[in-house]
Amino acid sequence: MKRVIEWSARNRFLVLLMAVFAAAAGVIAMRRTPLEAIPDLSDVQVIVQTDYQGQAPQLVEDQVTYPIASEMLKVPGAQTVRGFSFFGVSFVYVIFEDGTDIYWARSRVLEYLSGLQGRLPDGAEVALGPDATGLGWVYQYVLEDTTGTHSLADLRSIQDWYLRYQLTAVPGVSEVASVGGFERMYEVTLDPERMRGFGIAVHQVMDAVRGANEDVGAMVLEMADREYMIRGLGYIRDMGDLESVVLGATPEGVPVRVGDVATVQLASASRRGVTDLDGRGDVVGGIVVMRFGENALATIERVKEKIGEIEAGLPPGVVLRSVYDRSELIIRAIDTLKGKLLEESVVVALVCLVFLFHVRSALVAILTLPLGILMAFVAMHALGINADIMSLGGIAIA
Repeated sequence: MKRVIEWSARNRFLVLLMAVFAAAAGVIAMRRTPLEAIPDLSDVQVIVQTDYQGQAPQLVEDQVTYPIASEMLKVPGAQTVRGFSFFGVSFVYVIFEDGTDIYWARSRVLEYLSGLQGRLPDGAEVALGPDATGLGWVYQYVLEDTTGTHSLADLRSIQDWYLRYQLTAVPGVSEVASVGGFERMYEVTLDPERMRGFGIAVHQVMDAVRGANEDVGAMVLEMADREYMIRGLGYIRDMGDLESVVLGATPEGVPVRVGDVATVQLASASRRGVTDLDGRGDVVGGIVVMRFGENALATIERVKEKIGEIEAGLPPGVVLRSVYDRSELIIRAIDTLKGKLLEESVVVALVCLVFLFHVRSALVAILTLPLGILMAFVAMHALGINADIMSLGGIAIA
């Protein structure tokens, strides 16, 4: 220690230069360190969600959850596999060892899911959950109709087909989940008597409707030194198109259409929950989920900027209202800790001045306090530690 002090005294300029570089590195690291209010202690996990519409939980457990959970036990690095079966849906949580890269884990889960082809029932749709953690829920909004001319189904369509896609494109956003309202759908109600009269089976109606809702191509037709592309336009745009889908023909050659054996109407998909705002009834909204490892404060600011851009495209009378914004909590928490750090630094400086009773000697100790804090940010940035209540509180205590 004596040699270090002697060397520092002989090389004052070099010591000051090193201190300046250390302070600059600390300032840069502090600006780049992600800000968060709550420390994220979540496990590295991948969620496998499987929709198996209309099936009982026991059937979902036997045919979907059990095969997937059994296969996920083989994934390298997987510590725990938990499966949950509900009506029409299955969730399998694959928890990996600490330090595992989330995207490596997701790729391995997809690799083992590919080995389940043929073992899952027809109609089971498998997808991975968002690349986020339990603290990824950073922003939530609702759509309000100030004119009373838009139904919940209208607002849900705006959310699903406009807002969701716009906000999902924001850097740092993993998913925008739609909540509340009614999902629009075309409902085909079959008439058994008319179906029996025409000799039409249920699967014929399903196959015809599924196959009719698509465009087809047929190469080109050459006429007068020109090529004309041939297309069959088949996308269903209204109930009339759906009623006109051909199912077959009578012995006399008369086509049998969907409208001959069924009633087509605009309806809403069944739902198993509602979204309520302040006890005033159903509302439509969206939940913005942040991507794993992103800066929460920066992501929320980008989401707000995007909302400001797309609000002009909303129908007249429809406004977007924020109901949860974590940036407010982050800013308040960080400001509180900054104030405490400043107060403690002033107290320590006064103690040094009082007990040393020598300004130059006290400055040596006092100036190391902010430099030590800045160097702590360098270490935090290098180790990937966010600036939150726990980490900043530790600095304050130290």
